[in-house]
Amino acid sequence: MVAEEAYQRILLKLSGEALLGKEDYGIDPDIIHRIATEIGDVTRLGIQIAVVIGGGNIFRGAGLAESGIDRVTGDHMGMLATVLNALALQDALESVQIHARVMSAVSVHDVCEDYIRRRAIRHLEKGRVVICAGGTGNPFFTTDTAAALRAIEIGADLVLKATKVDGVYSADPVKDKSAVLFDQLDYDRVIESKLGVMDANAIVLCRDQGMPIRVFNVFEEGNLVSIMQGEAIGTLVF
Repeated sequence: MVAEEAYQRILLKLSGEALLGKEDYGIDPDIIHRIATEIGDVTRLGIQIAVVIGGGNIFRGAGLAESGIDRVTGDHMGMLATVLNALALQDALESVQIHARVMSAVSVHDVCEDYIRRRAIRHLEKGRVVICAGGTGNPFFTTDTAAALRAIEIGADLVLKATKVDGVYSADPVKDKSAVLFDQLDYDRVIESKLGVMDANAIVLCRDQGMPIRVFNVFEEGNLVSIMQGEAIGTLVF
């Protein structure tokens, strides 16, 4: 079955924290299996999907720098943490019979491929899920920026930013019960109001290249497939 919607190729941005589930550190097996199952359901709709994954459940470069570690070293540690998460997601996908390839911006030849744009597109065209690890390969850039960059490089139709809330709110909904959920926003409003959708570099990159972003709650089972089937879930930034 091929999806009739406009989306033929998407990029899913997963934070490392999304893999924590009920755990305090590392990866919750139940969560990663459910996410893998939903990604598999998307591929069965005939939609090509790439994933950029963070490493915050293991290490965060900025956080390590605050504790006294050199920022560049800390960011490199964070990049390697994303490789660990990517390998775990690849294994989870293969356990539900979905072909996947890990491609890293940091060379780790014994465990994954180097990220090469043309090769990534070829994998997608063959129906494989491409899991992009290692961020951009450079310190001082977040995995949000990596997600925007990879989406533009592979010609994705949409960036899906997976979060733990239902979309973009006017304020932190945990702290402010009167916070309003936005259905749609433009890029400049997100930047000017500092709404924290993604970091500013990622938003500017998407704005300049006309790449839409949909922010949604990844912990709500079925959301990913529902979005692909045309439901207006979460917040659209365009």
